[in-house]
Amino acid sequence: MARTRSDDACPGTRQLHTAADGALARVRLPGGLLTHEQLHALALTSAEFGSGTLELTARASLQIRGIAVENETEVVAAVGAAGLLPSATHERVRNIVASPLSGRSGGLRDVHPLVAELDAAICADPVLAGLPGRFLFALDDGRGDVAGLGADVALRMCDDGNAALLLAGADTGVRLAADAGLPALVEVARRFVAVRGTAWRIAELDDPGLLLDGFAVTAPAGERAAVSARGPVGWITQDVPADQVSLAAAVPLGVLPARTAEFLAAIESPLVVTPWRSILVCDLDEGVADTALRVLAPMGLVFDDGSRWVSVSACTGLPGCAKSRADVRADAAAAVAGGPIHLDAAEDITLEGLAGGGHLHFAGCERACGNPHVGDLLVAENGGYQRVQTP
Repeated sequence: MARTRSDDACPGTRQLHTAADGALARVRLPGGLLTHEQLHALALTSAEFGSGTLELTARASLQIRGIAVENETEVVAAVGAAGLLPSATHERVRNIVASPLSGRSGGLRDVHPLVAELDAAICADPVLAGLPGRFLFALDDGRGDVAGLGADVALRMCDDGNAALLLAGADTGVRLAADAGLPALVEVARRFVAVRGTAWRIAELDDPGLLLDGFAVTAPAGERAAVSARGPVGWITQDVPADQVSLAAAVPLGVLPARTAEFLAAIESPLVVTPWRSILVCDLDEGVADTALRVLAPMGLVFDDGSRWVSVSACTGLPGCAKSRADVRADAAAAVAGGPIHLDAAEDITLEGLAGGGHLHFAGCERACGNPHVGDLLVAENGGYQRVQTP
């Protein structure tokens, strides 16, 4: 894609996006990591100054919508007071996704400690303030979950203790020792800033391989990581700490009511927001987990991996986005309830008939915001939907 300008309009908390329903603040959560105090603060902020909901994004960030102009200063102050704005200059470039269950269940290495190191390295480098807000880092613990998200630059842990370097979701063949991984991510990002021109993502460069000058290729290159449409959902027995549980809750269409967020925070356990618009409540005793599940499920959170909600996503749509041609969230909810989906070919089909058990993303226009790039994409058009992408 040829860009006509080098700057992007990706929102942050200080640089808000003006939408049809008010201003939007996007709060970066490197690795999706969040304390219960921080979630509580964001819930109260949205209830007082925004729409009363928190939106989970495909990059494990949280958004507050519906902010009136006169309340923008209060939102910035509240997010900062929660410890979620460590850098004024690098706020929009702290885009880091990481394997959500890392260090607790599965994986080859706990990458969560690396998240804080990478975040600090990004914020300490003045050059990286020039990254576009769309640029994405990823740390995959070897299970392959976030490696398939198409991050601009990523590390995927290997069986031999080294890490594979990925560019734009593809294995470069470069293998790095553990202590060389994070400096390599920073160096590649610095090189991208120097050569990007109007490009926002590494995949938009004519020759991304130029970013690897001086790196030794010691393994087969070019293999793309498989895309995962869903993250963990349900009751997960942890390996570490032993005999404890994580509850993985899918949030329908990524819209988390502030009141529900307050209940999640009240459990007072570590939280992880995932790129699949779900949230993990971690390190629970089984009794606490059982009680929490019984309270949270009736509030609309989904703990059943077989639920239709797990297979459906949508952009904001009407009325929040003026560019949308449809209330896509309402249409997605109707499809989950078993209603028909109206295609532009005057054909009606059900969710199961179209998605075939895979994933379905409803989009209000061709920008297809939030598209997970797996399964079927439906774009609103002519009073129905056009099927523009299939597996």
